[in-house]
Amino acid sequence: MTLSQVSTVVHDPASVDDAITSRFSTRAFLPRPVPRETIEQILQVASRAPSGTNTQPWKVYVLQGDSLRSLSDKVCAAHDAIYADPQLAQDYREEYEYYPRKWVSPYIDRRRENGWSLYGLLGIAKGEKDKMHAQHQRNYRFFDAPLGFMFTIDRILERGSLLDYGMFLENIMVAARGRGLHTCPQAAWNGYAKIVLPHIGAGPDEMLVCGMSMGYADEAALVNGFHTPREPVASFTRWLG
Repeated sequence: MTLSQVSTVVHDPASVDDAITSRFSTRAFLPRPVPRETIEQILQVASRAPSGTNTQPWKVYVLQGDSLRSLSDKVCAAHDAIYADPQLAQDYREEYEYYPRKWVSPYIDRRRENGWSLYGLLGIAKGEKDKMHAQHQRNYRFFDAPLGFMFTIDRILERGSLLDYGMFLENIMVAARGRGLHTCPQAAWNGYAKIVLPHIGAGPDEMLVCGMSMGYADEAALVNGFHTPREPVASFTRWLG
């Protein structure tokens, strides 16, 4: 810790709050490029995330241009193949369980509300599997963002490091908002690690944590009007003492 860290005064807490509360999973981006200097600034700020014994377990791959488009083509082809033959899904598995094996309330209720609210906004009715597939595949096009990120972690690390990683990812998203950018964190890529990891040049000791899209939001896109609700503080807080 430096003296400046101890003595720094945040003079505009409202801006900090705005950067956090205006973050949402953006699902439509403009093609406008993001300067490399801006990306480096965001990652440098994000690296101040806390981690147990300062392990700093994150490793970042930034995709743009041909590398982004090529990965998208590969994964979209696999995604289409699975849609045509669901048995192929056995060849694509997540290396860690992101979601619970058994869904219970209230989590399953929030999940359903999230999915049907998004599809409802987009005019996708229950049972319209082709439209659902097409919308889900937007993940693998990074929602047309000019930047795609892949995050990996050393396989030797344990669940505590994934907690640290989450704080690093949140820092990225908040720092991006401070620079007028939007993001979408994406666990959708995890099942395609066997395609992603060789593409980005990750070593055999690395595990895919998630992907992320980043860029300037398309404010005219209908899908960007979708914002998920949050529980009130009273519903998840218990005061003791």
